Amino acid sequence: MDVMLSAPTRPDQPLANGAAMTVRHVAGEAYAVDVRGHRIVVDQPHGGGGAGEAPTPVELFVASLASCVAFYAGRYLTRHGWSREGLTVSARYVMATDRPARVTAVRIDIGLPPDLPAGRRAALRAVAAHCTMHNTMADAPRVDIELEPS
Repeated sequence: MDVMLSAPTRPDQPLANGAAMTVRHVAGEAYAVDVRGHRIVVDQPHGGGGAGEAPTPVELFVASLASCVAFYAGRYLTRHGWSREGLTVSARYVMATDRPARVTAVRIDIGLPPDLPAGRRAALRAVAAHCTMHNTMADAPRVDIELEPS
């Protein structure tokens, strides 16, 4: 993943073919993320200096992957005429013990609806493994970090 520092652009404007969001400090270690009229709050756990009142950014990262897998699995089921009833996705992750701070492993477990034929499991797994978040992690995007003028 490339990270670039460059001249500021308008942060409220999406990049070409993209979306925009804004993150603002709330209090302590809590921040509010505003995107498409929705607000998501992140915080750090008590042991990390926060109030523990919301998921951490890392938890949201893993949740984004797990929910993307669920979305793709669900669409596969619907497209082939099976119910989404009983579809669950669980995620676990491991943090690095060295620097830089990062997630080193994620495990996604998909609980399948009981009516899914055994012969369709591999196809569902293949579809879920190609969700947008997984593809993004496999081919990491360039990240530009810019400082706005005071």
